[in-house]
Formats: sequence, C-alpha cells, structure tokens
Amino acid sequence: MRPRQEITDMFSTFVQLERGRFSKWSTDPKLYRNIQNHLERSSSALKSENFWALYWYKQWRSGFDNLALMHLLAYLQEPCYWAASKTFAKFNFSQYILADYFQMAIAEVETILKDFNLEKSSSLKAYAMMAIPSRLRDILRQRREADICTNWALLRKVSKKLLSEALNEAGLSQSAIAQYRLAWTCFNELYVQKQLGGNSQLPEPNRQLWEAIANLYNYQRQSQITQPTEQRNAETIEQWLTQTALYVRAYLFPPVKSLNAFEQNDDTTVTFDLPDPSSQEPMANMIAEEDIQNRQNQISQMSNVMLKALQNMDVKSQEVLKLYYEQELTQQQIMQQLQMSQPTVSRRLVKGRESILAALIKWSQDLNISVNSNQIKDMSFALEEWLRNQYRKYNINL
Repeated sequence: MRPRQEITDMFSTFVQLERGRFSKWSTDPKLYRNIQNHLERSSSALKSENFWALYWYKQWRSGFDNLALMHLLAYLQEPCYWAASKTFAKFNFSQYILADYFQMAIAEVETILKDFNLEKSSSLKAYAMMAIPSRLRDILRQRREADICTNWALLRKVSKKLLSEALNEAGLSQSAIAQYRLAWTCFNELYVQKQLGGNSQLPEPNRQLWEAIANLYNYQRQSQITQPTEQRNAETIEQWLTQTALYVRAYLFPPVKSLNAFEQNDDTTVTFDLPDPSSQEPMANMIAEEDIQNRQNQISQMSNVMLKALQNMDVKSQEVLKLYYEQELTQQQIMQQLQMSQPTVSRRLVKGRESILAALIKWSQDLNISVNSNQIKDMSFALEEWLRNQYRKYNINL
C-alpha cells in the first residue's frame, strides 16, 4: 500500500526539464483536486498504485472521465523519462538530446495505452517500461528511413492503411481522402513499378509521367470514387501527392508539444519535493528491481511459450528433437534408429525449431514487442540453448 499523498502525487505531477535535464516536478492543480476527490469518495483510497492506474485506464477506455488520460500521462512520466534516458545513453551520437527522447516517449503514451491488454499484463507501468523503449527504437528507425527519402520514395514505401490514417489525421473530408488515395494508387501503378530498385533517392517524375498519372486518375475516378468528382490536371495531381507526402511525414513524426505546461486557472499551486527520476535513488533502484522482475517474468513466459509449442509438435518431430538434444545423436544415427532418410531427419529438425521460433515471434508481436531480423537471430540462439537445457537438465518426457 502506498500513502494517500504518494498516490495523489503519482497521478497529478509532471516532469519539468531545463537544458535537456530533469529540473523539478510540477503539479497540475486540476488533476490534484480530481484525484483527491476520488480518494475521499472511494473506499479503495489506500489500495495500491496499480489499482489506481488500472482504474484510470478503464475510465479512459470507457470515456467516462475526460481527465483520465492526463492522470495516466502523469503516472507514466517516470517510465517515459527512464526509457528516454536509456535511449539517449544508447544513441547519444544522434541529433536528439534527452529532452527530445522524453517528448517522443510522452507522445507515444496513447499508443501504449491502446496496445495495453489487461488479459496479458496486469501492470500498466511494467508494460509501459517494456513497450516505450521499443516504440522509441521504431521511431528512430522510421525517421532514419524517412529522412533520406524523397517524397516519391516515401510514397512508394507507405502502405494503403498508413496512408489512409495519415489523411484522416490531417482532417481531410472522406471525399478528399478518396481522391488523394486514388491519385496515390495511380502514382504507384505508373511510377513505382517502373522505378524498382533499392535507391531511396528516386528521380523526380517528369511532366509526361504526371500527365499519364492524371489521365489514369480521370479514367478510374468514376468507378473507384463513389461521389461524383471533377477531372484533375497533372499540376493538381502533383500538388496532391506532394501534400500527401507531407501528411505522411507529419503522421509518422508528429510535432511533440510539451505536455508538462498547464494553464494555472487559480492561485492554488501545489508543489512537492518528489524524487528526481534521473537520480540513482530511489527511482533508479526501483526501476532496476522492476527491470529484473520484468525480465524474469519474460523469461518464464517465453519458456512456457516454447514448451507449449514443443508439446504441440507431431510425435515424430518430438522424437527427432529428443534424440538430437537429449541423447546427442548425429543425424546419421537418428536416421538409422528411426528408419528415416537423412533429408527427413534434417527437415524435421529444422521445421521443429522453426515452429517453436514462430510461436516465440507471435508471442512477442502479441505483446507489441518490435521484432527485427537481429532480434530473430538472437531468439534463434536463445532457442537453441533452451532446447539443450530442457532436454539435458530436465529430461522432459513428451
């Protein structure tokens, strides 16, 4: 149980930065009064911080309390600062300072909340501490890719789903979105397919190509767009696609507004001497303990996922894996013992490992953990070690 004042602070205070570093905690009076009122009215006032985190999360999901999101933003200030610090330490050669990473993390909070699944994780803070660093890595990767792209290369990379989301976010009408999307489709058909290759600096479309794109758009508009629309010339199509690229960039990398500055509508400013989240005590120790616990929980969950995948495998593949890892037989020896051909033994070994690895990747993706080629390679090494340990140490009977 946490003291009432500590619960109040957690859900109403925000990190203030100066010169790219932690400066102080600032309390928003409106949030402070709101959480105090809830604590006074609730018989659950002395319950844990996680109880109140999940309470505000459920309020936010249901839309019952318009301050719920701000309470959650306050609550997740420390995980955001922690993730920003770790990212800054790892990528301190980049153009961004710690304050930039912190603001990027804050901007991802709503996405983190949308992805949080109560059925898979009961601790919002623990999930945020795992998910926010992953989101920051994805942002940096996307920014590096987009920074070197021309508008036309960016439009070649973007998916139809992301394009639609970017146009919606820009506030365009459904009619305008349909027209922009059709122009993009025509652009892809006539430009992208003729410019295949790995070069992100694709040449500027020439006037002849813009004319062709406009002609294709005008031909398809009556069948592809439900509402009647006018014919468009090449200049208009070029302007639309240029603007579309800007919308996509803005959607991928929205300008980060400070979420730490609030309007003070009265003179009641409450201040507290809270710990510096960048200091070694007590936040760093708490984070370290939670990090260790989260890691242990992850390892346990991963082991369960791999064991379940192993148990669901067909009997012959299980037998091949057991002979290979437990008895350390060669493929030739397994072939003789099971009366199988060497290609069959090899295929069952490969397919068996791949099926477990696929289950592990799916588990990661279900938790919204980004998985790239390097991480898959690491997973493969970890899987190999796990298989040897499982069979040698525990002699599992499948």
